[in-house]
Amino acid sequence: MAFCPSLVFPLFLLLVSSYTHKVYSYSTYGEKELLSFKNHQWTHNKAYNQTCFTQKSRTENGATILEMKHRDFCSRPINNWNQKLQKRLIDDDIRVKSIQSRIKNIVSTTQTETQVPITSGIKLEILNYIVTVTLGGRNLTVIVDTGSDLTWVQCQPCKLCYTQPEPLFNPLISPSYQLVNCSSHACNSLQFATGNFGSCGGNANACNYVVTYGDGSYTRGELGKDNLVLGNTQIGDFVFGCGQNNKGLFGAASGLMGLGRSELSLISQTFEKFSGVFSYCLPDTDSLTSGSLIFGNDSTIYENSTPISYTRLLQNPQFYSFYVLNLTGTSIGGVDLQSPRFGQGGILIDSGTVISRLPPSIYKAIKNEFLKQFTGYPTAPSFSILDTCFNLSAYEEVNIPTLKMKFEGNGELSVDVAGMFYFVKRDASQVCLALASLLYEDEIGIIGNYQQRNTRVVYDTKDMKLGFAKESCTFS
Repeated sequence: MAFCPSLVFPLFLLLVSSYTHKVYSYSTYGEKELLSFKNHQWTHNKAYNQTCFTQKSRTENGATILEMKHRDFCSRPINNWNQKLQKRLIDDDIRVKSIQSRIKNIVSTTQTETQVPITSGIKLEILNYIVTVTLGGRNLTVIVDTGSDLTWVQCQPCKLCYTQPEPLFNPLISPSYQLVNCSSHACNSLQFATGNFGSCGGNANACNYVVTYGDGSYTRGELGKDNLVLGNTQIGDFVFGCGQNNKGLFGAASGLMGLGRSELSLISQTFEKFSGVFSYCLPDTDSLTSGSLIFGNDSTIYENSTPISYTRLLQNPQFYSFYVLNLTGTSIGGVDLQSPRFGQGGILIDSGTVISRLPPSIYKAIKNEFLKQFTGYPTAPSFSILDTCFNLSAYEEVNIPTLKMKFEGNGELSVDVAGMFYFVKRDASQVCLALASLLYEDEIGIIGNYQQRNTRVVYDTKDMKLGFAKESCTFS
């Protein structure tokens, strides 16, 4: 169902409650949204259920729709939730520093080397969202990441594998599985997808791959190809990593789905099927709500409540695997802000980074205006990368100034109320503005998944554009 202004969709808030009420209001202090804590229910200490690792899927109007959940939905009960929330921020900072280091290394090399990533720059433990696909006739749950290119799963025979809820993929019992030869074009393409060249192995000249992540996690194995099924759509000879030596996902899933921009990414390999278009609506972390990952360009199946606003995807060989946008402005509570950095370079959009990072001048402008409008609430100590914090434990509801990010053309991301505050403490005694400053002005900004919640984000790699629309994330 496409945009229909007469419909009102429910909002499921991530860290505060399983039910909240959102209301737009206007006052002399600007545009605000109401965040209510009145009927909150904590759902974090649910029983561990392995069956939740099989996500649903369907095909509709030529598009393939995969149910998407946050991986904590399938985790074991969390004994210390405060510690969990705090660790997530620390891990997120490691990922961002890895991305910035990767970009600096790329920019500092020669032009012929700028298209070769140094490392994937991510920390596997913090990747959040899972879907289920069928590979070689076996259902496998994989973590989705727009910051990675190569799709891989754990395989038998396994020299070193982390524990996963599902059986390992066994290429010997898949009649359609084939090894990728080390002299093939796919093997040569590994340098752009992983930062490492493919090498010849001892198994029938198989193409060996290795991906090293920002936290020391890794996957190593052989490049293979098999039939991939997304919903009811089959993709033959899909190239993926058959990982026989892996460290890092800690039982969260069977592997990783790479939605980056290189030739080996899933979106590139399925271009003829889906025209290079995919979109997602990210559900609230740890809520009981599912989101969706959609492949295909039929926008009538979206559940968006506002029109899709598009902006141009920038093309820069220095950021070959990234999705880069041109940020031209921001507003807080309807007040437009000023910064010399607007329109002066790109900002990445990333499904794996949690908290958005902004150049210091932009972050300072947002923070100062936010504090002007969000007044009368007791402050709380800063935590980790978050320096604007409040004690809201005595309140049943608060009015939060709206945040909008504006991009070249007509693109606009209206950040949902669920993406404005990060709850360091479950009792709301330490609640922080969910944005952080980069250290230096020349570092590239990143739009994290926290600010993408309850938003349909549309990636069109054919027409080189990216769109945003408000949507209450569901799978139905």
